[in-house]
Amino acid sequence: MGVRLRYIIVAATVLFVIFYFYTSSKLPPEQTQGIIQPIVSHDGRFTHESPFIFIGGIPRSGTTLMRAMLDAHPLIRCGEETRVIPRILALRAQWKKSDREWKRLQEAGVNDQVINAAISSFIVQVIAGHGAPAPRLCNKDPFTLKSTVYLSEIFPNSKFILMIRDGRATVHSIISRQVTITGFNLNDFRQCLTKWNAGISVMYEQCNEVGPSRCLMVNYEQLVLHPELEMKKLLDFLEVPWNSSVLHHEALIGKDISLSKTERSTDQVVKPVNLDALTKWVGHIPEDVVADMASIAPMLEVLGYDPHGNPPNYGKPDDIVIKKTKDIHENGEEWYKKAVAVVNDPSRVDKPV
Repeated sequence: MGVRLRYIIVAATVLFVIFYFYTSSKLPPEQTQGIIQPIVSHDGRFTHESPFIFIGGIPRSGTTLMRAMLDAHPLIRCGEETRVIPRILALRAQWKKSDREWKRLQEAGVNDQVINAAISSFIVQVIAGHGAPAPRLCNKDPFTLKSTVYLSEIFPNSKFILMIRDGRATVHSIISRQVTITGFNLNDFRQCLTKWNAGISVMYEQCNEVGPSRCLMVNYEQLVLHPELEMKKLLDFLEVPWNSSVLHHEALIGKDISLSKTERSTDQVVKPVNLDALTKWVGHIPEDVVADMASIAPMLEVLGYDPHGNPPNYGKPDDIVIKKTKDIHENGEEWYKKAVAVVNDPSRVDKPV
């Protein structure tokens, strides 16, 4: 599907949402003209004031692991990527970027109030409607956090989780697993690292702008090394009571946690939290790129990574992580079969060593 067609589909959806909320009122047409209808999910449980949780980051930074761990909590439901939420946000950003287009919208009466109501209505319906109800709903679409500031305005009680991962590991994972991302050249490590740097810089700035009470940065490496400590901090941030089930998400796959057969991380999150992915990138980045790492990806140092650390020292893992990693290695065939069972393309699943 072409980019233009995608935007047309999203735009048509926005117009439908606007039409729906304008025509669903019981008031006669002459009394509803110019009135923004209440933003409520179809089942009436959620509004734009609900405390939604948004998870994001550059793809391959641990966003799927994070959502699976939160999905294991009995009070939270995240679910699979929607894919449409970041697209509608990108469409609004495109409108705003063009002064000419934005002026046309304003002159047509499609002002900020109308657009914000339509977009927030759309997002509420998608988040609430694409899975089972729960006291707290969350959305995991990586690129939504490029719009953290805007989302914080239209969802005043929402909170945001920005997943941070060593950019070298992220880019190696994108390239080795052939994850298609607009603008990333999967044959060029240097270009992909530059794109990673630009993307995470925007998300980092947006997270800082809304402040630590609304946006929490979570380091993937520390989540893997110290899952209990990091999840306790996270749940405290979300104001959700502690539940140890978040440490054992793998036991709930196919029960309380549903996975998409098409998402690239699905075959990995069927496994428990483990150490295998932390340093896979070492030795696989071209030497000239390694030598220029500090200048190619300055955000590495900003985020606390040593651009010259090769291999890196992320820290010492907790005993439970060592134990679960050992289990994966000793029972490789069993975990491999579980991974193959949840994807459309078994060839992309790493075979046991």
